Amino acid sequence: MSSKKTTAQPPEKLTGIKTEAIPNSAVGSKAVRSALDHVFSEAGVVKGIKLLKNLNQTNGFDCPGCAWPDPDEKRAFLAEYCENGAKAVAEEATKNKVSPMFFATHSVAEMATWSDYEIGKSGRITHPMILKENGTHYEEIGWEAAFTYIGEQLNELKTPNEAIFYTSGRTSNEAAYLYQLFVRQFGTNNLPDCSNMCHESSGAGLSETVGIGKGSVTLDDFNHADLVIVIGQNPGTNHPRMLTALGETKKNGGKIISVNPLPEVGLMNYIHPQNPLKWLGKGQDLTDLFLQIKINGDVALLKIIMKLMKEEEEKHPNTVFDTAFIAEKTHGIEDFLEDLDTFSIEELLPQTGLPLEEIKKAVQLINTSKKIIICWAMGLTQHKNGVDNVREVVNLLLLKGSIGKPGAGTCPVRGHSNVQGDRTMGIWEKPKASFLTALEKEFNFSAPKEHGFDVVEAITAMNEKKAKIFFGMGGNFISATPDTEYTAEALRNCDLTVHVSTKLNRSHLIHGKTALILPCLGRSETDLQQSGSQFVTVENSMGVVHMSRGNLAPASEFLRSEPAIVAGLATATLVNSKVKWNELISNYDLIRDKIEATIPGFTNYNERVRNKGGFYLPNNARNNDYSPTATGKANFTKNSPSDISLRTNEFMMMTIRTHDQYNTTIYGLDDRYRGVLNERRVIFMNPEDMKNLNLKKLDPVDITSHFEGEERIAYNFLAIPYNIPKQCTATYFPEANVLVPIKSKARISNTPASKGVIISVKKR
Repeated sequence: MSSKKTTAQPPEKLTGIKTEAIPNSAVGSKAVRSALDHVFSEAGVVKGIKLLKNLNQTNGFDCPGCAWPDPDEKRAFLAEYCENGAKAVAEEATKNKVSPMFFATHSVAEMATWSDYEIGKSGRITHPMILKENGTHYEEIGWEAAFTYIGEQLNELKTPNEAIFYTSGRTSNEAAYLYQLFVRQFGTNNLPDCSNMCHESSGAGLSETVGIGKGSVTLDDFNHADLVIVIGQNPGTNHPRMLTALGETKKNGGKIISVNPLPEVGLMNYIHPQNPLKWLGKGQDLTDLFLQIKINGDVALLKIIMKLMKEEEEKHPNTVFDTAFIAEKTHGIEDFLEDLDTFSIEELLPQTGLPLEEIKKAVQLINTSKKIIICWAMGLTQHKNGVDNVREVVNLLLLKGSIGKPGAGTCPVRGHSNVQGDRTMGIWEKPKASFLTALEKEFNFSAPKEHGFDVVEAITAMNEKKAKIFFGMGGNFISATPDTEYTAEALRNCDLTVHVSTKLNRSHLIHGKTALILPCLGRSETDLQQSGSQFVTVENSMGVVHMSRGNLAPASEFLRSEPAIVAGLATATLVNSKVKWNELISNYDLIRDKIEATIPGFTNYNERVRNKGGFYLPNNARNNDYSPTATGKANFTKNSPSDISLRTNEFMMMTIRTHDQYNTTIYGLDDRYRGVLNERRVIFMNPEDMKNLNLKKLDPVDITSHFEGEERIAYNFLAIPYNIPKQCTATYFPEANVLVPIKSKARISNTPASKGVIISVKKR
């Protein structure tokens, strides 16, 4: 059966939903039990204990889940990880194997009918595999034969720009650096990555306003903050260790405001999992004020807050704004305030869905705080005005002078481990000229200067047959990207698709004419090269670079490390390269020497990264230095609230994760903190909206998205009444990705607008 007949979407079958009361607290003993159950069931007790003992320890391996930082000093003796981190390493250390016999038994067409959960639970891939043109089953192929075939196909392209080289955030610094070097020596900047789909809006907004595309705070800053605002983010599921930092803020007298369309349990009450004495207590209340905002009402809310702040500042000068900071460190305050005056609270308020009195409570907390941290995630970035959202956050912080000092600053919470490090290593379709110059000098070649494709542009190019080869360094491209059917057609148009992977995923089943799977080592596994056991390095969400060394036996003797795979590919492809690829992978210190020679901030890399906890990269905004911006100062900006208008019986939909999920990896079928068990095909709706549509709890519905006259349909979801603002809905991805139009994206950053999809709902 050809790939044209395989399904690109998760199957529409239901799995037997159960619902229960939403818990009052997050984490605690249930999280501990869940973590241990996953680890022991996947890896076994002995292997599981060894795994957890080394997870996130200074001499162990970095969690392959989220990028939340580890403490600089003391680490927990055994449990320096969260429930979902334990699930992530359990998936990687599973006893299940996807061998050549497995592939011989199961056709691509058959596997495509499985759910993403079933596909993922198949196990670790043990051998390089090839799906030949018109083939029905993957077959084993040797490493050298695989490299030779890929190299031949790449060299037959009319131009290097016909190849796409995607990167997942899990890739180490060493692998990412070699990968981008290979791609640029090949002759293209087509290096889209997962940042394009998540925090690209953060990078764009922060670079313009404060001169660096990263956050400015450290983990210790949470101990000193007067106020932490968490907006568009669900830490309890996506990065649970952040709850510990918020708990420290509260313990030290700080306040917390949570802004989100859903009242996420983790932000309301938290039971520390590392303290069994507290498991039976009522937990720690975290949020002092919850603002249940409408989807994409963030700019409107922030403008109302700043208008009220301005009123108070005018009544009592120098009591609300940090006028000294504004005068010395910022640019554009007059234009910003003039623009702010053009908006009225009356016109902005309906976008928020909030009572003005609740907003005034937030203003009071902000006005009386000098040290403010604002944290955000996809709830701000994946909108048409995602960059505006981020820049408006910066405006508020600049008014308060809450950046560049302890206990204050910007905190975009990165998702995947080392997604920030990949960008630091040069995984970017728009490289800086200074970086390319450094590469050219160190490696004696002429680097391509033309900007490459980001994720959306890459999908479009493949769909239009302007790109013919797709190479994925990690990730699950089809399940991570928008507009599932359009993206599937794009991949099927390719002559060759290649995926470097640890486990089977849906992207292996939606493929080009020929497809290859190259299995790699996981973070937890020993990486033996010519000079001995190697470690890799990663960068966390707050700019700390540190070691990661696996200690488990590899799942198969046929696995190779990601750096070794890149070296093999480069050797087979680049006939005239002067880079000694095999020498570099014999000892990863040699790769780090090259990183030090070409990327600022990595002086004495090999020495400093061996220090306990690693080292911080330079951060100008953290140091109250904004010279990298166009004006040399921190910039106030003028931003637009949402311009989306909903008709009667239209709704705004945002895609979200379950608690048994990390990115596209499905650990289980439960969403414990939302009271939904054993089902993923659900849509959360306001009870009044359901009543107006004559829908009852668990009625099956079809969902249609509407964009510029186009319609996309996702079938067979169960409607669940939930505490969410009217005309707002939430669904899980990747099941709902088919509804996200490829052309619906953020201005400037080009990030898919997965949190702002206009839909209608129809009972089946």
